[in-house]
Amino acid sequence: MSDETGNAGAVAKRATATADRAARAVTAAQAVLAERFPQAIFAIVAGSILRGEGTETSDIDLVVLHETLPAAWRESFHFDGFPIEAFVHDFETLNWFADQDMAGGCPVLPHMLAGGVAIGPDPARAEALQAEARQRLEQGPAPLTPEIRDGLRYQITDLVDDLRDPRPAAEIRAIAAELMRPLADLMLRGRGHWSGRGKWLPRLIQRTDAALAQRFDTALRCAGAGEVAELIRLAEEELAPHGGPLFAGDRRTAPPGARRPGLLAE
Repeated sequence: MSDETGNAGAVAKRATATADRAARAVTAAQAVLAERFPQAIFAIVAGSILRGEGTETSDIDLVVLHETLPAAWRESFHFDGFPIEAFVHDFETLNWFADQDMAGGCPVLPHMLAGGVAIGPDPARAEALQAEARQRLEQGPAPLTPEIRDGLRYQITDLVDDLRDPRPAAEIRAIAAELMRPLADLMLRGRGHWSGRGKWLPRLIQRTDAALAQRFDTALRCAGAGEVAELIRLAEEELAPHGGPLFAGDRRTAPPGARRPGLLAE
């Protein structure tokens, strides 16, 4: 058998295994819905397993909808060999959390809804909810407000300034790790794209601009080895279209209710 034929066979085998695992995940979610949430009207099964990107430890995200609940909740458990995170809502709590996600530029819950598989007694309402989520995601995030933009500028400036001084390698790695999120947020939201969290950040940057993603990864790798020049340069270039670094002049006022009487005030 040729190498080409062998490779094709291996690819086909992996594709079959991936599809089988996704099907098992949906079956497990259906059983969970029936056993743990019998009053639910439907659920959306989501996560990397259903996208064909799952690993052995990947969990199932399960958004469970009821007509009404006293409060939304989130719980984690194992079922039929799968780790499961359940996000339990009624429509009003779902709207509130989805709005919070989208206002923050990181629509985790809407992505679950839009890309998942509908299960349960009322698929028509589930599909309508999914269509609404897709429509909202396609509209893209609102432009950065001056407050959010300047908050990112300040965070990035402060961390970059920390990188300019000679430091132990462990401190450089810690600063670079902290810088990753606000810098990625500025890269994505500054270009009119949704942001994300954790492992989603490099994926989203890759989808936005492959060359930028490569440069970001290289800069972080170099910083991990103690070489910070490229990460500093990248951060400065990303700050430039938004007004550059920000330190002097930054001011944020605490809310009026941010006070509590105590012994020192007596």
